[in-house]
Amino acid sequence: MDVAIQLTQDKKEKLIVVLSFTLIFSSMNATMFNVALPAISTEFSLHASQASWIITSYMIVYAIGAVIYGRLADQFKLKDLLTIGLVFFAVGSIIGFFSANYWSIVIGRALQAMGAAVLPASSMIIPTRYFNAETRGRALGMTSAGLAFGVAIGPIVAGFLTTWLHWKYLFAISLFTIAAIPFYRKYLDDVAGTSSKIDFLGAFLLALTIAVLLFAISTASLIYLLAGITCLALFVIRIKSVKNPFIQPALFRNSDYSMALFIYALGAGIGFALPYLTPLVLIELNHLTAFQTGLYMFPGALSAALLAKTGGKIADSRGNSGLTFLAISCFFICFCSLALMAGAPAYFITCFLIFGYVGQTFFQLAMANTISQTLPRNQTGVGMGLFMLVNFVASSTATAIMGTAISKNNATVYFKSLFFQFESVKYSNIYSVLAIMAVVIALIYSIALRKKLKEAKSCIST
Repeated sequence: MDVAIQLTQDKKEKLIVVLSFTLIFSSMNATMFNVALPAISTEFSLHASQASWIITSYMIVYAIGAVIYGRLADQFKLKDLLTIGLVFFAVGSIIGFFSANYWSIVIGRALQAMGAAVLPASSMIIPTRYFNAETRGRALGMTSAGLAFGVAIGPIVAGFLTTWLHWKYLFAISLFTIAAIPFYRKYLDDVAGTSSKIDFLGAFLLALTIAVLLFAISTASLIYLLAGITCLALFVIRIKSVKNPFIQPALFRNSDYSMALFIYALGAGIGFALPYLTPLVLIELNHLTAFQTGLYMFPGALSAALLAKTGGKIADSRGNSGLTFLAISCFFICFCSLALMAGAPAYFITCFLIFGYVGQTFFQLAMANTISQTLPRNQTGVGMGLFMLVNFVASSTATAIMGTAISKNNATVYFKSLFFQFESVKYSNIYSVLAIMAVVIALIYSIALRKKLKEAKSCIST
């Protein structure tokens, strides 16, 4: 299950640098428009529900694309998929930059997502496909550093461009990624997967399932949830009934892969509290502006970017389990501290966020490395694509749950922070639950790890 395609060491190193460069702009693009929404809403007189589609359309297409590109990477040349994806990304950026109305913005964002979706899939596929188990952690560390750095500077760049120039320049900055195409075509090989007929109906049912379920989560609609479950059932029937399904059912029968995916979903869900809850806390309790909020969040995300490569080395030298427990410990420290100190001066929050962002990056890195080792060569693309899909679904679900908890705020048992304010209670409660969830994840992971070790010992004894 762990056979790496041979490239020269020089090509591998340059390939990871180019990939990290493009991932910076991809992750920036995913976060920058949150800052620009008020300016866009004012310019086009949009309601909150209309403005949200600038974000929602990107998220839905991005999530669908990550799986589809992952599946196509098992069959077609990765260099060709990256070329197509980055061209779509550039076209969407141009349309968005010259947009004159609301719908042209939405179309531009959707096209951006259609192209950018090739990058999260590639960030998992390239380290898995071209690096062996002994060096894969370092490669994943580099790609994680690119993602984390983009997240770190995205809100600051967006605040600067929106304030001093115009929000349309958020589209223009994404055009830099087109420069990476010649390098991908130079450093990637011409190896393609096994040629087979593509199950377009299966792909459509999967895309429809993802879109409807994400929409159900974002709108808290029972009708859409039932529709999504129906689409999922049709998709399952489809992949079980055709000779060459879009996703092989055997992938889900891989117990190691499925368990790792489940654990990652839990960790991704609690990790999304950092970019979602922190701006609310700093704006509502500390009365900061959006730009100031980005500055206070920057050190945490930057620390994660700087330490990501170190996390990869830990995974390579001490194993994925050591890095996973370290990540969960960082989560626990962060959420316990925030539960105790919600409403504290912003520089305290900044210090606690360092633990959280580092934990989030280490957890994703460790689980990506773990999952990559459970996949056979012909399922690497779709397997890692589903890994990225789980991130989106878990994040959307966590957002809906936390948003409901904040809006209702009717808990009968509550946790008071040391800097007690009436408004801080709801945040302290949520952070307390997140700390408990970190402990639960650690327990589940320990049980799964112990079971795997027992199975390994029994195989050796027989």
